[in-house]
Amino acid sequence: MGFWIFLGIVVAIGLWAMAVYNGLVSGRNQAQTAWSQIDVQLKRRHDLIPNLVQVVKDAMGYEQETLTKVVQARNAAVAATGPAQVGVAEAALTQATRGLFGLVESYPTLKANENIAQLQEELTTTENKISFARQFYNDSVNAYNNRRQSFPAVLAAASLGFGPIELFSMPETEREVPKVALR
Repeated sequence: MGFWIFLGIVVAIGLWAMAVYNGLVSGRNQAQTAWSQIDVQLKRRHDLIPNLVQVVKDAMGYEQETLTKVVQARNAAVAATGPAQVGVAEAALTQATRGLFGLVESYPTLKANENIAQLQEELTTTENKISFARQFYNDSVNAYNNRRQSFPAVLAAASLGFGPIELFSMPETEREVPKVALR
């Protein structure tokens, strides 16, 4: 009789460990899938920006400083890895593209350019997709991190190699309220 009780306890512990492990694997995989969705949208954004810069450059040969900032910010964003680096680099790229959009708004001939308008619309759509992908990623990471820090998974998560995953957070510069200057 004692053997069956012992065997029942071992089987229960084994089933518990399997359930905890499978839950952690599922959560980690969900977070990795969510990150790849962000990556896909950022790649799309990175591909659109050179087209926009080229169209603006063709339409006006001056204001090179703004165009240079956008290209440098894009290159830094492409080279960034991990949520922290990507967050900072993408924030800088957002600032640079806002400067480019501000420049476009300042020049009626650019504002009326159909190619620029189409690229701006595509970039805006992509920004929205990035925003949704970030939200999904952070939700997935939050669920995973909650699972690995909750009892009873906390007892086994670290020993099974399940570490925390970093949230995709907004850099402080993005939290600032934009300044609007009316002439």
